[in-house]
Amino acid sequence: MTPDTNTDDTYCRCLLTQTRSMLAVPSRWFTQHTGGYAPIFLRLLLAYEFAEAGLEKYHGENWFANLSFPFPFNLLSAEASWNMAMGLELLGPLALVLGLATRFFSVALMVLTVVAIAAVHWPAHWQTLAELWQGYAITDKGYGNYKLPLLYLLMLASLFCSGAGWLSVDYWLGRKFFKG
Repeated sequence: MTPDTNTDDTYCRCLLTQTRSMLAVPSRWFTQHTGGYAPIFLRLLLAYEFAEAGLEKYHGENWFANLSFPFPFNLLSAEASWNMAMGLELLGPLALVLGLATRFFSVALMVLTVVAIAAVHWPAHWQTLAELWQGYAITDKGYGNYKLPLLYLLMLASLFCSGAGWLSVDYWLGRKFFKG
């Protein structure tokens, strides 16, 4: 290796290190000062969507009797399933808006979403992945349409992993009772 090549490598490494440091400082600052606010957007969007479904059930008629639910949810009566789903879809959004027991309600709403995908949104008859993929859409057909529930499931999983963020009752209760 010639001395000029060694100098060029050192210069490139130094330049790369300085550039990385310059980019890391604003990124770290931004994450430290705003990262805890990010979950509020997921919480508000999910709260709106689940509250809308809960209010529709509250003001509508029970149509669960026509569905076949996966085990163990098929052990409950259609009326009990309707009331449990409606209650969770009304209480869960309130908790999400407040950021109260966010991880608990994220898991509860994830279970509700998986049951909804299995009972309502999953295509009834499919034999190939191509046929299954046709259900990953938003249509007026009575089957498929699992695109939105799948997105909600992923957003709820993100909330479960991240927690409610700084603008939440969870955060303030944690600071008050679990100082560490």
